[in-house]
Amino acid sequence: MIERRQTGTGLHDPVLEKLGMEIAAGELPPGHVLTLDGIQERFGVSRTVAREAMRVLESMGLVQSRRRVGITVRPTADWNVFDPKVIWWRLSGPARGAQLRTLTELRIAVEPLAAGAAARAATPAQRSRAVELAATLRRLGEAGELTEFMERDVEFHGLLLQASGNEMFAALADVIAAVLRGRTQLGLMPHKPVPEAMDLHDAVAAAVAGGRSAEAETAMRALLVEVRTAMLPG
Repeated sequence: MIERRQTGTGLHDPVLEKLGMEIAAGELPPGHVLTLDGIQERFGVSRTVAREAMRVLESMGLVQSRRRVGITVRPTADWNVFDPKVIWWRLSGPARGAQLRTLTELRIAVEPLAAGAAARAATPAQRSRAVELAATLRRLGEAGELTEFMERDVEFHGLLLQASGNEMFAALADVIAAVLRGRTQLGLMPHKPVPEAMDLHDAVAAAVAGGRSAEAETAMRALLVEVRTAMLPG
């Protein structure tokens, strides 16, 4: 329960989460007008807390504040769809399927190229770590330790984006992390990762470690196609 008259750093978080979820779900549609007074009354918070929550939503492109109009919900096209919170809110709402589809298509477009680039540009330490992580993923996957598997999977994919030497790919690490964590936290992962997925992680890591760019790209594409098929069988 939100305490009344909250002030201070971080106290806007419950307000932010609730309104962000409602906007992402379409419960507060584009054009809907919010006011600071209304937020204060609804959540029982101070004006400072209400204003901070709106400031964060505005920085994400979800709302726009205008004098004598109020705080207006913006169309989806204006949102910062790469913001990890926005991704989480959309994954948590009724448009989950569409968000999974678009995120998976983004991954298929980017990650194979990043893996191929990592095979060319990774440092020896990054190559070694990729192999270590693939082995760890197999062990955790076979044991059904999904939470730890998720964290190491986040590290594996983030490592390859960083190792690609392409700052544009590396900037997507938080986006990929958000969807990987969302899949587990929302119960969209099988009880144990399928053997094919673990085999493909091994193949990607081995190709990167061996400097085989084309093989790394092909294996990563196959891995993500397997992910797409598992999550979006239709």
